[in-house]
Amino acid sequence: MEIRDRVAVVTGCATGIGRATAVGLARAGARAVVLADRKDVGDTAEAVVHAGAEALSVPTDVSDLGSLRDLFARTEAAFGRLDILHNNAGMGEGADIWPAVPSERCAAIVAVNLTGVILGTQLALEPMKRSGGGVVVNTSSGGAFVPLPPQAVYAATKAGVVHFTRSCAPLHESHGVRVNCVCPGLVDTPMILETGGGAIADWLKPVYDGVTLLRPEEIADAVLALVRDDEKIAEVVLVENQPAAAERSG
Repeated sequence: MEIRDRVAVVTGCATGIGRATAVGLARAGARAVVLADRKDVGDTAEAVVHAGAEALSVPTDVSDLGSLRDLFARTEAAFGRLDILHNNAGMGEGADIWPAVPSERCAAIVAVNLTGVILGTQLALEPMKRSGGGVVVNTSSGGAFVPLPPQAVYAATKAGVVHFTRSCAPLHESHGVRVNCVCPGLVDTPMILETGGGAIADWLKPVYDGVTLLRPEEIADAVLALVRDDEKIAEVVLVENQPAAAERSG
């Protein structure tokens, strides 16, 4: 899909991957980027406008069905169409590790990381169909493919996103909507510091010290590539870290 003049929605865009994707879409010529987050998105909105697109901020809790319905209704009301959705909002266990994570936190992780992706995709289908088709890109994780005992709930939800994405292949025929997902390794975002309550968790340090962190812009580039490539249907793209030694030797 050509991004120019399209209308996009990006969830979880206050910082990190979502912010980088929103700005990347604007730079690629998107007409408007709708910014959906529970946090303040003022800085992201300013960057989107500076990059050449309209920005609409819609406070959104992706775990709440009514909030999601309002997001897509306001998008269509403001711009008359919906072409691109990046289901990016996510959360992890934080400083607690499984199974000591509070049950309320476990429920929230599932609601945001998995239910929010499923419902966001479902609610985007009809607006996209009315617009002549569209593209959904879900953010999963490299943790979807390996055991992750300290963050078992997070890993389970991200594995669910992968399988949900693959199961959405028929939507290309029924609605003209391609659903794909990107699976980053360790990315330099605030979520990494949440693992240790403001620092890198002890369990994560061996991995953290052994790789070069990905930049949010690298993941945004992968998202935009999936949007642009009309051959990508139910595609799962893994963006892996490079060993830290490779950077030092280079």
